[in-house]
Amino acid sequence: MKTSSVSTAALSNALRYAQARMQSDLVKASKEAATGKVADVGLALGSRTAQSVTFSRDLDRLNVIIDSNGLVAARLSSTQTSLGQLSSVAQNLLSSLTAATSGDSTAGLTQSAGQAALQQLTSILNTSVNGEYLFAGTNTDVKPINDFTASGSPAKAAFDAAFVARFGFTQDDPAAASITAQQMDDFITNDVEPQFLGSGWQANWSNATDQQIVSRIALNENTPTSISANQEGIQKFAMAAAMVTSLLSGNLSEAARNTVISRSVSLVGETLGGIGQLQSQTGIIQKRVADASDRMKTQVDLFEKHIVDLESVDPTEAATRVADLTDHINTSLALTARLQQLSLLKYLT
Repeated sequence: MKTSSVSTAALSNALRYAQARMQSDLVKASKEAATGKVADVGLALGSRTAQSVTFSRDLDRLNVIIDSNGLVAARLSSTQTSLGQLSSVAQNLLSSLTAATSGDSTAGLTQSAGQAALQQLTSILNTSVNGEYLFAGTNTDVKPINDFTASGSPAKAAFDAAFVARFGFTQDDPAAASITAQQMDDFITNDVEPQFLGSGWQANWSNATDQQIVSRIALNENTPTSISANQEGIQKFAMAAAMVTSLLSGNLSEAARNTVISRSVSLVGETLGGIGQLQSQTGIIQKRVADASDRMKTQVDLFEKHIVDLESVDPTEAATRVADLTDHINTSLALTARLQQLSLLKYLT
């Protein structure tokens, strides 16, 4: 019969190794109990790991676009609000011009209304959201519209220079009373319009780009999500307000003044139609963004369900494993402590 010795050190080391393994298993089990998912996807799923990774990647892409759509929706909502404000300002100016046409308002009051409309127009078009100017096109870090009434305004200087070049004197000169309706109409058509509807707009008025911001609102869908200050309706509004501000303050004849008012009424009427169209276009884009987000949220729910089906664990089983491992570790620690107290000296004494 052969006997072999067993040392307390060997027993202690064996228990220590078992403890290390159980503590590692406890970390994984605790993670699974807390998250409801397997701790090691690759180990648990094997060949199906690629499927889980693909679902997770697509889920992240959808969530990024949904978050982006939230910012786009905020910008479109602010744009819609600003367009509504522009429409109200244009309507107020039209009311003042109509009163002037019927003789119920003086030229001074009408000129003040035009100046107020011009200042409000500039303020609205220079609205920014989250540090980006709404009406700047893709040039979102620069104010889209220069202030016509500001000191040293290039737009105002160009307007006044055109008047002097055409008539040989300023608006305030007494000779302005000799300007006929035909001459004023010709001046507006050939000298003023190019400053607003031609190259003068970009040169003196606008810093915005014609190109709009294009946003990806779904995995396979892009759409313009901004309005540029270079829209024709906005240009016509600026033209009407600038004419009323600059020309009605001078010494124009009644016939020339009536021509200015008549042309301005026509321009503001076209402005209201143009702004209404922009509001409709913005509303359509808002609906597209909202619909795209709703569709993607449905896809997110499906991807999350598939991921849960692949990676989920039974919470009851995970909790039971945590409890069992904790008990085993505590028992192992107690045995290790008892073994460490054993010694030949204590036995002999």
